[in-house]
Amino acid sequence: MTADESELRELRASVREFLETKSPEEAVRKLMESEPRFDPAVWSQAADQLRLPGLAIPEEYGGDGFGLVELGVVLEEMGRALFCAPFFATVLLAAQALLASGDRDACARLLPGIASGRTTATLAVAEDHGSWDPAMVSARAVPDGDGGWTVRGRKCFVIDGTTADLILVVARTVAGPTLFAVERDATGLAAEPMETLDATRAMARLTFDAVPATLVGAEGAGGRIMAKVLDIASVGLAAEQAGGARRCLESSADYARVRHQFGRPIGSFQAVKHKCADMLVQVELAEASSREAARLADENSPDFPVAAAVAHACCSRAYMVAAMENIQVHGGIGFTWEHPAHLYFRRAKSSQLLFGGPAVYHERLLDRLGI
Repeated sequence: MTADESELRELRASVREFLETKSPEEAVRKLMESEPRFDPAVWSQAADQLRLPGLAIPEEYGGDGFGLVELGVVLEEMGRALFCAPFFATVLLAAQALLASGDRDACARLLPGIASGRTTATLAVAEDHGSWDPAMVSARAVPDGDGGWTVRGRKCFVIDGTTADLILVVARTVAGPTLFAVERDATGLAAEPMETLDATRAMARLTFDAVPATLVGAEGAGGRIMAKVLDIASVGLAAEQAGGARRCLESSADYARVRHQFGRPIGSFQAVKHKCADMLVQVELAEASSREAARLADENSPDFPVAAAVAHACCSRAYMVAAMENIQVHGGIGFTWEHPAHLYFRRAKSSQLLFGGPAVYHERLLDRLGI
């Protein structure tokens, strides 16, 4: 199912109105220091009123069957508002991993709860080294003798890892990296929050001590699954980054119009004009690259993997540029804890590093290009 331009505008307007009400700066700052790092009531409203968790989940699993284009609109608005919710981990990571696994039984069992918003989920891949490459996974899974599996090891940088109801874990078996499902209340599972640069995106360290797990997909298929998930998640992250970058540009332009120096708006000074113009170029490039990648994904184009890597690189750079220049345009006040500019900078930097940082995603682009 694909929405036309008017429907996309209506979707954007609805999500923006919702987030302006439910995710103002005061709410974001409050949630940054709370546990859990999101408001369950607001999450329920996002699911019940807007059906956001199920937007891109196939109709056969209780979703609305839309694609990455529509999901990108939602993520741009969430990035713009620094929305604190388990949306990224649940919808972009866990749900996409289930779909990529090709395990229809697992999808039928787990996706309806995700689509309804009743189940939050996450994907645990990275370990102490921070790499999302399944070849680097050292956590191990072994058969338990009763047709199930047990997982041992430690995972780090797990988004919403302390609150997710369902945890999809990539662990190594004799056949290679494999995807497993673990319930929140499973015996032997311990979770502790991690202190990270961006307090608006909660991360956790998970320890698995002979934790009961259920195989998802084929044994040894973790590498194939993760390749697809990282492409889709990178485009989703790119949309979120583009939305945050656009908000930084708007904030800078608004401030440049009202802040006066030497009897005139600072926006009339050439140096500030240049900063805003450079930000605009970066933001437009970010939006174009992320939206084009989403379109190619929905068309099942063979060019999608390359477009996904390009979007990830472009949007990571654009958000960093916009966040840094936003601080510069605001001057001294932009450096203070009380000003939201630093919140966007922290989100920009953490997002840039989320899947391994520039060196890793540039290598991914070269790999997708066959170089």
